[in-house]
Amino acid sequence: MGRLLRSVALAVLVAGLVACGPPKKSVFPPTVSIQEMTTQADGQWRITLRIQNNSYGEMDFHSLDGELKIAELIPVRLHSRFDLDIPAFAADVTRIDLLPTPEMAAALKAAAAKGSAGSVPYSVSGSANAKPEQEKAARDFNFHGNDWLSPVPGIPNTWR
Repeated sequence: MGRLLRSVALAVLVAGLVACGPPKKSVFPPTVSIQEMTTQADGQWRITLRIQNNSYGEMDFHSLDGELKIAELIPVRLHSRFDLDIPAFAADVTRIDLLPTPEMAAALKAAAAKGSAGSVPYSVSGSANAKPEQEKAARDFNFHGNDWLSPVPGIPNTWR
């Protein structure tokens, strides 16, 4: 009788483990930062945004909506639609063209006048729309990041 009970208990345990399926991968918000920024001849900025997937699984990124603030000035809107499939713990870039405020352009010119010693603080914040690999629908992930922009020596009108 004890042998039969152990066999039934083992069968129930194996069936329970089979029903569990694959483990769910942890999903975390991405990190968004400026990889490079160039000033175009018409005054627009071309910003290369780096999107870092901080999750344990692939994520399909579709759009980004937020704001860019240079120094403590009034922010400008960042918005872009794209399709980026970013593997776990990897990054990819997307480009956005935007028209800065006159105060933002002046802040960059003042920093550029200092040469390689000049820098300007910036922050990006908003939400990125992405679909984690184990989920059926996309959702929004909030991000907030801040760093410094410095002129690139030898490459005019370029900041990193």
